[in-house]
Amino acid sequence: MGSIKILCIGDVIGNTGLVLFQKWASKLKEKYKADAIIVNGENSTKNGQGITSKIVEFFRHNGASAVTTGNHVWDNKEILSSLDKKEFVIRPANYPSGCPGIGYTFFNVGQHTVAVLNLHGRVFVNDFLDCPFRTIESLLTYIKPRTNIIIVDFHAEATSEKRALGFFLDGKVSAVFGTHTHVQTADEYILPNGTAYITDIGCCGALNSIIGMQFGGVLQKFLLNNKLGKFVVEDKGPMVISGICVDIDANSGKALSIERVKVIDDQISIK
Repeated sequence: MGSIKILCIGDVIGNTGLVLFQKWASKLKEKYKADAIIVNGENSTKNGQGITSKIVEFFRHNGASAVTTGNHVWDNKEILSSLDKKEFVIRPANYPSGCPGIGYTFFNVGQHTVAVLNLHGRVFVNDFLDCPFRTIESLLTYIKPRTNIIIVDFHAEATSEKRALGFFLDGKVSAVFGTHTHVQTADEYILPNGTAYITDIGCCGALNSIIGMQFGGVLQKFLLNNKLGKFVVEDKGPMVISGICVDIDANSGKALSIERVKVIDDQISIK
């Protein structure tokens, strides 16, 4: 096998996102001739905050080889025990070591091993976390001897922090993609030393929404500067599923190409 193609799908939001993922994951895998799928599932519960063991199995059943998360991974306490039992769902590695779960996983594509790492940013979000740069630098001493094919989901708010990590890891990993802001950016390219990069791969949810949520509650929060607004997952179409497909040299781990993936679907009805 000369190269490996990995399809990475952005934050799946509520039932809306789950229906989209179920409909499109296999179709996109076939279209892009991808060998595996990685999906961020931290917003996949009905209210768009958290993930459950049942949803993790849903992703697995629908073709995901690894499920990454972020700050909302802790919102549903039921998932905590699963983080220690299910190796294919991970939480950001730079949370304290006593937290359930780990921040990396491995899966095989043919004879090749793929590593997936999850990190969380600190700027504007969680400045109490361990440094993501030093955390991954340490983890790579363990992971690099096992494989050169390494994908990093950096769940972060600030564009500058995401780009900084991209350049920090350039040549050390195969791809760095951002999640958390739910808006797909148009800056995908291969960094000078061979790492594929994009600031944010977007989301899997309602197109006419505010990061997957209904307008009303979010606007109330901004207009009144308080917490009266209730965030409710938007379930009316059209819907959008977005991400990237990265082609990686199977031996060197260098990225050969990165392509944005985006499908707008106005045929889905959410019950």
